[in-house]
Amino acid sequence: MTDSPKPIVLLLGEVLHAKKEWDGLAEIAELRQLNDGNREQFLSDCNSGVYHGLLAISRTYDSVELTGRFDQELIDLLPQTLKFISHNGAGYDQIDAEACASRGISVSNTPGAVDASTANTAIYLLLGALRRAHVPATALRQGRWRGSMGLGHDPDGKMLGILGMGGIGSAFALRAATFGFDMQYHNRNPIVHPSGNPTNARYVGFEELLRTSDVISIHLPLNDTTKGLIGRKEFEKMKDGVVIVNTARGKIIDEEALVEALEQDKVFAAGLDVYEKEPDVHPGLIESDKVVLMPHVGTATVETQRKMEILVIDNVRNVLQHGSLLTPVVESRNCKL
Repeated sequence: MTDSPKPIVLLLGEVLHAKKEWDGLAEIAELRQLNDGNREQFLSDCNSGVYHGLLAISRTYDSVELTGRFDQELIDLLPQTLKFISHNGAGYDQIDAEACASRGISVSNTPGAVDASTANTAIYLLLGALRRAHVPATALRQGRWRGSMGLGHDPDGKMLGILGMGGIGSAFALRAATFGFDMQYHNRNPIVHPSGNPTNARYVGFEELLRTSDVISIHLPLNDTTKGLIGRKEFEKMKDGVVIVNTARGKIIDEEALVEALEQDKVFAAGLDVYEKEPDVHPGLIESDKVVLMPHVGTATVETQRKMEILVIDNVRNVLQHGSLLTPVVESRNCKL
């Protein structure tokens, strides 16, 4: 890359729903794009100075196919001029944000933009799991009417345990309240401001939530603390016949342990949008008639995708105009540029 009078911004992937807004950045930046290739090529280009002079990267979730994870190896090869990464997604486990902060690179994500759509998906999975809806839905398409459908459960009066009462968790709680659930939640710390707990759910410890919830819905970020958080020991502590919903990250649950719990009827049913080794799904989940499965499509609506892209672009614009990101991730909030 040659010297440019304007700051250089690299787009990794494609902008599909906010092209006009992205193109508008050309007034104040030189826009470049990478939409093919692989990690080996990207690392080689970084190492040879192809991206010299780069100020910011705007990356899509699917661009991981082009670069691989932004891990220490990749971050070490990024140009010294790079100071900002605007990531399209609420979860940002594709990026080692702590390594970025150590290098003076600030990272942003898209909180808020995904809340409604992901919460709606969780409600869909929750109701489907309570009814084991996969069984009659499949039978009907196969010409067997209801098939071997058994009776499901109503939500009224059930204790719903929410693991992670952030933006998505609170949006989910607000929707779930209309179905008559009693609610409790667990965070690292109790929520102080009422807006963060719109249903006045009761705060409980992690183990109490496991022991006393009829339904457990997971809305946590994936990090070193939450990876493998729900495994055999945790399932053993749960009520018999518990329902599990996960729209967060697949690696939070040990899928082998979940399959065992389903086979032993410890877990009545599960509704999953995320998986431990995406895009591969544990065969035991595929084969189970107790699981409602979706292929990580919690934010797959036109409206939400546009909101996410707009926020990514707004972060880049704020960098270009004011030298900071609008929605920096926790690890970046004390980052020294």
